[in-house]
Amino acid sequence: MSSECEGKDSWPELVGDKGKDAAAMIESENHLVNAVIVKEGTFVTADFRCDRVRVWVNKGSIVTKVPIIG
Repeated sequence: MSSECEGKDSWPELVGDKGKDAAAMIESENHLVNAVIVKEGTFVTADFRCDRVRVWVNKGSIVTKVPIIG
């Protein structure tokens, strides 16, 4: 999380929800971000971006980590 980014920056209430539903909610609550669904264990870049929220999901497509801007 970073104060340099605008709008809501974390969604702890979405842990346990379906990934697609979580991504839609994130994008509706902060129009400046793109929610990207990522399966657990996938390698991702370490760069920080204010326009990205990774939605980490398990094999059942359930959100497993708090989605945050980055």
